[in-house]
Amino acid sequence: MQSVAINVAANTNEPGVRGPLYADGSFEYVPIPEPKPTREDAAVPTYADLDLDTEIPADYRDEPVHLDPQFGEYPHCERYTYGDDHGVKAAPISELSAGDYLFFYATLSTPTDGPDWAPPEWGAFLIGQFRLARDPLPGDAYAEFPADAEARTIFAENAHVRRDPFDARVLVHGDPDGSRLYDTAVPLSSPSAGSEANGVVTSLSDDSGKGPWWRRPLRFDADATERVLAADPAAAGRL
Repeated sequence: MQSVAINVAANTNEPGVRGPLYADGSFEYVPIPEPKPTREDAAVPTYADLDLDTEIPADYRDEPVHLDPQFGEYPHCERYTYGDDHGVKAAPISELSAGDYLFFYATLSTPTDGPDWAPPEWGAFLIGQFRLARDPLPGDAYAEFPADAEARTIFAENAHVRRDPFDARVLVHGDPDGSRLYDTAVPLSSPSAGSEANGVVTSLSDDSGKGPWWRRPLRFDADATERVLAADPAAAGRL
């Protein structure tokens, strides 16, 4: 078993705000805006449709969102799917297999009265996971499937399938029994500063924690994956 963690969700570039971490360690997952054209028949939700607590800039409220990853328990989602068109993330994801894990992390704004394991102002946090239900599906293989193929149903609502043209290099389907959007965020930043990596990054992953580590894919071997899966937020914050 192995795993990869990748950066997702809203940030200060798009749409200009980060999702919030709350005082109890819970958070709100805020997708990025959809930057590319979508099919006319695709019902792509807007920020207003998601009814978020986060204050989205007025210019973006009626903009469609790039709702990727999809978590089954999140508004306008039925399955656990993820797609990526960028080689830097698609490549390590493509090396996973059925039963491996894909973790998602986001940079979140932190409150002044936040948990003692949260850094001031902002930090990087794991927000969810997929246990892969099948091997990652190359985008070119998906594009060749007939209209009645099972994969067409599984990925029908994925943001990259809704684009015109379809552009995913890889598609991932999460097993509902091992996939979820977390209730409590797990810190990857140290309590001192959002830009300072904690031991989940520097000791468990293959990343040095130097430079803008919070933008890079993080790889974990079997033992490290088990430890991440069992991570307690407070304990992770002390690593």
